[in-house]
Amino acid sequence: MTIYTHAESNIRKTWILVFLFFVFIIGLGWMASYVFQNQAILVYAVVFSLVMNITSFWYSDKLVLAMTKARSIEKKDNPELYRIVENLCITAGLPLPRIYITPELQPNAFATGRNKEHAIIAVTQGLLEKLDRQELEGVISHELSHIGNKDMMLMTMVVVLVGFASILSDMLMRSMLFGGIKRRDSRDNGQLGAILALAGVVLMILSPLIAMLIQMAISRKREFLADASGVLLTRYPEGLARALAKIAADPTPMKRVSTSTAHLYISNPLRGKGLSSVFLTHPPIEQRIKALREMEI
Repeated sequence: MTIYTHAESNIRKTWILVFLFFVFIIGLGWMASYVFQNQAILVYAVVFSLVMNITSFWYSDKLVLAMTKARSIEKKDNPELYRIVENLCITAGLPLPRIYITPELQPNAFATGRNKEHAIIAVTQGLLEKLDRQELEGVISHELSHIGNKDMMLMTMVVVLVGFASILSDMLMRSMLFGGIKRRDSRDNGQLGAILALAGVVLMILSPLIAMLIQMAISRKREFLADASGVLLTRYPEGLARALAKIAADPTPMKRVSTSTAHLYISNPLRGKGLSSVFLTHPPIEQRIKALREMEI
């Protein structure tokens, strides 16, 4: 598999997963409206998800920068970093994003912003101190690929949908337990009604877990795609492969991070291991390095 077919395959699989996610959200709303005999639930589900997506689209970058204590820099503050970003932007045909540095000593980086005209790249102080130029170029090319591939908007949308699925599930289960909403009497529709009602209850219970697993799958596909696209800019897969190896091997904890922002980074800063790695938003570093070193360019 060449780098081009690798990227095309990941794009295809990601949009299939996004489509399935929307079907899941709509299905959850429909099932809830059936169980509770209230068609308004489905309308509320769709409208609320759209409102949440629009809001997060405009303000998510400001929130992330505040949470990470990132500070904006100019060319005079770090000329080498600035030149690397400038050169790679020219190669990628992207406008220059705003550049930020966070005070974290763990080597890591992320991109955010609502589109390529309002994009931001943030790197940690540890990344600047611990990586050489070729490795830094690999990391920056990966983050620019997220911008070029419109991953920031996509992942914001998915994160909001995950949160919405959890909120809707919690509201409906509370209403069922405390009788706030009249449930459908399965006897009115015979065996089929009973089956659908039971399926609706099970779906509401499991929906947060299902939504999270879909989010994990989408996020992992985007990381593989950004790796592949980044190599198209540098033409040097080994630079990114070495950078990922160094980042993964570094034991420094990150002070300002949460599960809501961990998916943004090039490598999951929470450092999950064992069974917990199943629920991480990034594929294993070993798999990414292996894929990079097997790419044909």
